[in-house]
Amino acid sequence: MGYIQKLREMIGHQPLILVGSVVLIADHQNRLLLQKRNYPKESWGLPGGLMELAESAEETAVREVKEETGLTVSGLKLFNIYSGVRTPAVAENGDQYYPVTIAYKAQSFEGKWLIDPNESETFEFRSKDELPSTLLKNQLKIIEDYFSADEKQ
Repeated sequence: MGYIQKLREMIGHQPLILVGSVVLIADHQNRLLLQKRNYPKESWGLPGGLMELAESAEETAVREVKEETGLTVSGLKLFNIYSGVRTPAVAENGDQYYPVTIAYKAQSFEGKWLIDPNESETFEFRSKDELPSTLLKNQLKIIEDYFSADEKQ
């Protein structure tokens, strides 16, 4: 049983603050790797997930990318930290939480695709002009900031 499940056993459905990491992985055309998730159905987002006990934010980022994509990321650079949403996110079971998301840029990645069918339908590199309309709302700001920062350089 994972950390979040243990917390839920103790506190029930009270809203939580949950910390997670996502990784901005770009190809040579500066397209971002996006994950088409199984939940919420038809939603897209960045590879990443929630921190486990005794894990650093960087370790969370590396672990989650490996679990979800089969890729190994390296040279992580802090991009930004996102918090302070005014309305909670809602998990599949109805539990509410307020996310603190630590976003990293990967300097490089390697490996062979290995999609976890329990979490993902597919992964695709997408440009700013090819973003899906069903991006997770708490990750849309991260993606917009990434492309905005790239335009300024």
